[in-house]
Amino acid sequence: AAAGILCYVGAYVFITYDDYDHFFEDVYTLIPAVVIIAVGTLLFIIGLIGCCATIRESRCGLATFVIILLLVFVTEVVVVVLGYIYRAKVEAEVNHSIRKVYNGYNGTNPDAASRAIDYVQRQLRCCGIHNFSDWEDTVWFKQTKNNSVPLSCCKAALSNCTGSLTRPMDLYSEGCEALVVKKLQEIMMYVIWAALAFAAIQLLGMLCACIVLCRRSRDPAYELLITGGTYA
Repeated sequence: AAAGILCYVGAYVFITYDDYDHFFEDVYTLIPAVVIIAVGTLLFIIGLIGCCATIRESRCGLATFVIILLLVFVTEVVVVVLGYIYRAKVEAEVNHSIRKVYNGYNGTNPDAASRAIDYVQRQLRCCGIHNFSDWEDTVWFKQTKNNSVPLSCCKAALSNCTGSLTRPMDLYSEGCEALVVKKLQEIMMYVIWAALAFAAIQLLGMLCACIVLCRRSRDPAYELLITGGTYA
């Protein structure tokens, strides 16, 4: 179960990152997600080995189980550290790339970057980098010359919004930069908390396996059975 949840968290990070990858050029940010998926896959195999070893009370199997769990635990600690490192880099990366993405917007024949902007503005309910006035500095705005921003800036509740700057009350007032940073940092926090939670499960697994190992080592090789006052 832990393995399945870890793989789900890693996959969620990949899917969500794909929606925001134009605003964040550092692909190394996906390293924690890759590691956590690998750990989840490995953990499933380790779990099966641990169950078999525990049922049979195999000292060799349980010792191997504990050692592998310890290695996985160390890996999850590395994931937490990497998550914090890349979480701190998110804001600088977004600040560096977001203006370039907006300047490349092409509303007439939208490419991947343009679709990403429209998606983010609708999903996060924002407009422009800091506010909707940022669109006035873009190439697309100067070429269209209609004093309007993309329709993705329009508030979802309005059906007759045209994106015109003459009606700013129809547009989202908050900029996208801060919200994109917040969203990407939330994604990193999912990875960090998942790694921490399952690191605790690893510790519990190692503790249980050690208890079984200790109990097994105390068992005598032969037992005296008392039956009817005689030793058998």
